[in-house]
Amino acid sequence: MSYLNIDSINERTFDAIVIGSGMSGGWAAKELTEKGLKTLVLERGRNIEHVTDYPTTLKNPWELEHLGQVPTALKNEYKIASRHYIFSEATTHFLVKDAEQEYIQEQPFDWMRAYQVGGRSLLWARQTQRWSDFDFEGPARDGYATDWPIRYADIAPWYSYVEKFAGISGNRDGVPTLPDGEFLPPHEMSCVEKHFKQQMATHYKDRYVVIGRAAHLTQPKDIHYKQGRAQCQNRVICERGCPYGGYFSSVAATIPWAKRTGKLTLRPHSVVHSVIYDDKKQKATGVRIVDANSREMIEYYAKIIFVNASTVNSNLILLNSISNRFPNGLGNDNEILGKYMAFHTFRGRITAEYDGLLDSTVEGKRPNSSYVPRFRNVYKQETDFLRGYAAGFSTSRGLEPKGTGIGEDLKSQLMQPKLGLWQINSHMMGETIPKEASRVWLDKDLKDKYGIPQLHVSVKYDDNDDKMLKDFWEQFSEMYSKAGFKNIQVSDTKRNPGSENHEMGGVRMGKDPKTSMLNKWNQMHTCKNVFVTDGACMPSTSTQNPSLTYMALTARAVDYAVKEMKAHRL
Repeated sequence: MSYLNIDSINERTFDAIVIGSGMSGGWAAKELTEKGLKTLVLERGRNIEHVTDYPTTLKNPWELEHLGQVPTALKNEYKIASRHYIFSEATTHFLVKDAEQEYIQEQPFDWMRAYQVGGRSLLWARQTQRWSDFDFEGPARDGYATDWPIRYADIAPWYSYVEKFAGISGNRDGVPTLPDGEFLPPHEMSCVEKHFKQQMATHYKDRYVVIGRAAHLTQPKDIHYKQGRAQCQNRVICERGCPYGGYFSSVAATIPWAKRTGKLTLRPHSVVHSVIYDDKKQKATGVRIVDANSREMIEYYAKIIFVNASTVNSNLILLNSISNRFPNGLGNDNEILGKYMAFHTFRGRITAEYDGLLDSTVEGKRPNSSYVPRFRNVYKQETDFLRGYAAGFSTSRGLEPKGTGIGEDLKSQLMQPKLGLWQINSHMMGETIPKEASRVWLDKDLKDKYGIPQLHVSVKYDDNDDKMLKDFWEQFSEMYSKAGFKNIQVSDTKRNPGSENHEMGGVRMGKDPKTSMLNKWNQMHTCKNVFVTDGACMPSTSTQNPSLTYMALTARAVDYAVKEMKAHRL
């Protein structure tokens, strides 16, 4: 019997364990296996295979039972997910019902979850901007949140590394707040977007309009063909999964790449309970899971562990990883685990019309938009709020209202629609400030269906966010007016925090172990063989989309971890 036990332990022992298979977890798997490490990836959801498990990706609207609409009874099971823009009959299979993981909202918080291999990398908006030193130095300049332990020069080579593999389209625009990268050919701006770009250059010295940098293969290179991916078809139904691999996801790119090494073991239906810490060895020795189907508790062992469960779940797992050494959560000597959470605010919208360039329209579709990088509080503090915002910018030309007549007149209008004015739309993406009061913690009594403590979430908007929203409306109203746009309308979506997927913090990086959980390599200060490289590691949120930074941080951290392991320092 003892031999059988040894065999069982050996079968459950790996060089590395990765918790999560999404954006950063996929990268950890790819990098670890490429470097020769026998790697276990734990995913709490079901398995997803590229192409074969995208059931709606080739369906026309009339082939969906409810023409894309979700019946009320089913929608009520997805109350949180239903408030997200990707929610439809064609995507419910990739989203999580509210009952799948209960949590306690101390403040309204829409926790967007996607429990399957690939996670939310199947559902993201694919915007991939590099951060600049204006972002990495933000906390040091204004004193809010802890200083980043790295600067742009530390991560720039890793941005290039992941961009080449993922495939990012864009222009080299020379914008100070938006570093250029390794780009595939860009998508094209519409004529009105080009007009807006020219008008901003005429009226302002520091307000740029660029085509978005997006994770789409506009012109694949050899590395992308080797992944089995093909050119983006501009279908603009990316959230259903792309059978062409035209956009980057873990399922299409990093996970299959890791499988090819022969070093990957992927275990779906594995709900991570905690990281195992050995008080005698003074390091983590493995991960404890609950099998989602059998409810069996199983332990797996490894020399290094990467926590990439997505921000909120990574916080939950580490808080639940208690031992004699760490009674309040793994690495939590300073009592800041779960604190200083933040997110991006997308509340601001502004629309308008333009009666110029009516001899032109757009043809086809484009899975991207134009982008206005941050221009507020860049070189100095110039407003009554901290940090700043960026904005999407898009234009379209719809049809004029039709159907006002009857009989032949009505038929003629329906058969010969006329183009209307240009419609202009912008949405803000604002940086929120991490605060100690913005936090998550475990309930002492309530458990979820897997026996894991339920999580309390207390994250909300503040006065800084309200002031930023007002400034966005004012500045873009002025910019729209200077561009000749009319009928300018502003609105507040009042979306709950969390609803746009960009939650960050709780396990932040920093220079000082007294005020941070991780060092500059995303390595736990007090548990050296555990690394956190998803959104939980972020000390601040910037105004750019974060996914590219997660990828770069992950590749960088794996490189360091493997070198340390081979040098017998882990």
